[in-house]
Amino acid sequence: MDKNGTSDPYVKFKVGGRLLHKSRIVYRDLNPVWDECFTVPIEDPFQPVQLKVFDYDWGLQDDFMGSCQIDLTALELGRSQDLVLCLRDQNKPHQDMGEIVLNVTLWPKSQEDKEQYLLKNTRLSDVNKRLKAQIWSSVVTIVLVEAKNLPAMDLDTRSSDPYCKFRLGNEKYKSKVVWKTLHPSWLEQFDLHLYDDQEQILEVTVWDKDKQTKDDFIGKCSIDLSRLEREITHSIWQDLEDGNGQIFLLLTISGTTQSETITDLTSYRENPRDIANMEKRYTWYRLNETSSGVGWLCVKVYGAKGLAAADLGGKSDPFCVLELGNARLQTHTEYKTLTPNWMKIFTFTVKDICSYLEITVYDEDHDHKVEFLGKLTIPILSIRNGEKRWYALKDKKMRARAKGNYPQILLEMMVIWNPLKAAIRAVNPKEPKYMHQEAKFKRQLFIRNVMRLKAIIMWFIEVGKILQDCFEWESRLLSFSGLLAWLAFCYYYEMWMLPFLLLIFFSRNWLIYRLTVKFKRVYHTFRSDPWAYISVLFRRGNPLLIPVDDEDLLAEEDDEDEADKEEKKSLKERLQAIQEVTQTVQNAIGYVASLGEAVKNLMNFTVPYLSYLAIIMCFGAMLVLYIIPLRYLLMAWGVNKFTRKILRPHSIPNNEVLDLLSRVPDDEILLDCRELKPHPTSEHRRDARKKHKAS
Repeated sequence: MDKNGTSDPYVKFKVGGRLLHKSRIVYRDLNPVWDECFTVPIEDPFQPVQLKVFDYDWGLQDDFMGSCQIDLTALELGRSQDLVLCLRDQNKPHQDMGEIVLNVTLWPKSQEDKEQYLLKNTRLSDVNKRLKAQIWSSVVTIVLVEAKNLPAMDLDTRSSDPYCKFRLGNEKYKSKVVWKTLHPSWLEQFDLHLYDDQEQILEVTVWDKDKQTKDDFIGKCSIDLSRLEREITHSIWQDLEDGNGQIFLLLTISGTTQSETITDLTSYRENPRDIANMEKRYTWYRLNETSSGVGWLCVKVYGAKGLAAADLGGKSDPFCVLELGNARLQTHTEYKTLTPNWMKIFTFTVKDICSYLEITVYDEDHDHKVEFLGKLTIPILSIRNGEKRWYALKDKKMRARAKGNYPQILLEMMVIWNPLKAAIRAVNPKEPKYMHQEAKFKRQLFIRNVMRLKAIIMWFIEVGKILQDCFEWESRLLSFSGLLAWLAFCYYYEMWMLPFLLLIFFSRNWLIYRLTVKFKRVYHTFRSDPWAYISVLFRRGNPLLIPVDDEDLLAEEDDEDEADKEEKKSLKERLQAIQEVTQTVQNAIGYVASLGEAVKNLMNFTVPYLSYLAIIMCFGAMLVLYIIPLRYLLMAWGVNKFTRKILRPHSIPNNEVLDLLSRVPDDEILLDCRELKPHPTSEHRRDARKKHKAS
């Protein structure tokens, strides 16, 4: 099949389209000898086993070399038989495709009997090991982030339309195409499965998409997965061959099934010396450590219970995924159970102490697709070291309990971190998460976000109403007290008082929260042990992070039911509701845009008169601020505001700066005022129409 007159053959064994086994590749040989022994379970002995032979091509599609099938009904039970099968190709019925020789034994055992048989029979211990090897041993999670300095394959545009292909053994994935760029950003995630028998070489090729001709090859690279440490997310910048740019991806090998791995809890013994070394490493005064993280997180995943049945047989094939920032690890899959026991331990480097640990449970299908079973989000700062307990799983919206019989997951966590290093990291730019779901437009989500913004705006409006009441002298005592407080504030104000006022505000809210919100939850604790109440009083936390009862969930579900009822309204009512909300947002965005364009047009002399007026006002403000201290100006402004209603009861409240900006036209008004030439020539009009149609 190759140009040199040889082939690189391998064989696939399938039943009903499902892959049972894939042999290793024998390179450059037309008479390959695989010498492999494997055992696979057969669910239906009346279905034939199909054998397909392929020629392996690096970076390209493998060539088909012929197929044959094994009729299991013609085999004698428990007897080893040698078979010689001729390969056929439907497209080449008269061509000799060669033959394949194999030895087959059919054992009449059910799944449970077969497992007991393999365990008890010492002669088949080697076969048992090979049987386990047919189930994937690890999951290779790839986050394709970006590429840089790719060559321009399209000469006319001096750019490329790059996409990537990944290949690991028999599995292939293809990324999306990023059009017209030499520095593409994909932000895509792929999960490939690693088998013990296969080569652990990840092949990456970059191509340029062409609509009319064959795609152009840009470059390739290969990554040896056997050299990478397991259960750690690696950030890899890989050079493409021949200097054709670089590619950046995040790669994690996790989900190991072998019981002897370092992530297995059954064989794990905690060493106090390791914990002491970790605490010493993240002591508060150690700031010059080579580690980029601010702490260390250890998560022990024991198991789950009450999961929803995702398969037709009333069972699921659950596995658990843990994500902290861009780090992503996962357990192996427990098959046919609703109470999996993963018994795994994972460690993360904490780069931001304010980050969140996301734990998601999925159900694995035969084609490696997944189905959501439940999710949990835990703030790192709320973790209590050494506490082993059950956590309830939530649904996709993270507002209610997931489906199932009260699904829960059993975890134990420990976090060790450097508070000083974490404080320095907290005031630096946050690391972006490369892989995240794009938010799609949803009416309920849009309305909820508008209501959230409205609640914040209403708080400022309420404060403004209180100040307005003071200015209007609705209550003489309140207005007079406000005037005196403003004059005293302006006269005695110093810059250090601003953070002091913020501290007073923080103290007020802290007392309200600690003495009211938590009082109900620790009332019984206080009656039994007052010192326990004091310890709870000063414990970190947030009322939104306190676990809620099912009664609270039912109340939230009632709100969701009301939202569902709203969804069932007529189309006209729904469109009217959308129109009202979008109109409010549209007007608010339009006002902000008009204000910004007015400032721009005021500065660039779009209306020279207003610009000169602004210059005169700036000169006057500069002289006044130079001569009169700011505190006296603020006192004068306050006296003017408080006495306006008394001295000028019929005057309209105004803001001079906004009033001036309201006279400056925005870009929409300028477009409305733009003139057209009165009498264009017929030829010019015809050319303009052609250009308009072409555009």
